[in-house]
Amino acid sequence: MSAPARLLISCPDQPGIVAAVSGLLTQIGCNIIHADQHSTDPTGGRFFMRMVFEPMGVSRTVVAGAFEAVARRFDMQWTLSYGERRRMAVLVSKYDHCLIDLLWRRRRGDLEVDIPLIVSNHPDLEKDARFFGVPFYHLEINRENKRAQEDRMHEMFLEHGVDFVVLARYMQIVSPEMVARWPSRIINIHHSFLPAFIGAKPYHHAFERGVKIIGATAHYVTDNLDEGPIIEQDVVRVTHRHSVEDLVRLGRDIERQVLARAVAAHLEERVLVYGNKTVVF
Repeated sequence: MSAPARLLISCPDQPGIVAAVSGLLTQIGCNIIHADQHSTDPTGGRFFMRMVFEPMGVSRTVVAGAFEAVARRFDMQWTLSYGERRRMAVLVSKYDHCLIDLLWRRRRGDLEVDIPLIVSNHPDLEKDARFFGVPFYHLEINRENKRAQEDRMHEMFLEHGVDFVVLARYMQIVSPEMVARWPSRIINIHHSFLPAFIGAKPYHHAFERGVKIIGATAHYVTDNLDEGPIIEQDVVRVTHRHSVEDLVRLGRDIERQVLARAVAAHLEERVLVYGNKTVVF
């Protein structure tokens, strides 16, 4: 049995889309095993669809060629994958909890992904990377060399065949140039329930505000700090008895879980971006 293929579709909403897609796949001999769809507005909105199917020996070239006519008819933006294993670069600073969690899940097979390299602006986590058998690169970053170091990172990603990048508590603002090179392919974990407490020290701000919940948010990186399309979020309740240190400790647990779920959704191609929002199937 061949690995399942995935077809992601975004197009103007109109009658007949589901019938056309499912009919085409059935006609060429594929077996549909899962389908999801969403419309932002049935009368003139945007339609999103994720179709998972067994190719049954039909090649990617044949499927893509046959699908072209349907795509043109409905003005679709679409991608087709055939179970390719993705390659993920991780950027990290000094905090280790998100990085270690991703490495552990990858070792356990919970995340079907290859991690060809870890890049950090600090040397602190090299030993951890080595323990998991992942190459570690220390690229010190300051105001004067930031552009050159990001250029170097980009070249490293290309050399290692990276498909997407994860910021696992990487305490640097990614430049617009880097974002433009990897659109909707850089995932960040922010340690607050966005849009609350954007920027640095969100747990301190949450404590000062006396909130009763804290959270974490995984989102795609855009030029606007902590305002990219949200993939995953979660929260935990807190009380007046919790200190800032308590919030940090509780928050780290949420951060790693939220980031792992967001990475899994991206790997499984369950995320479709439109504007500054996402549809996550």
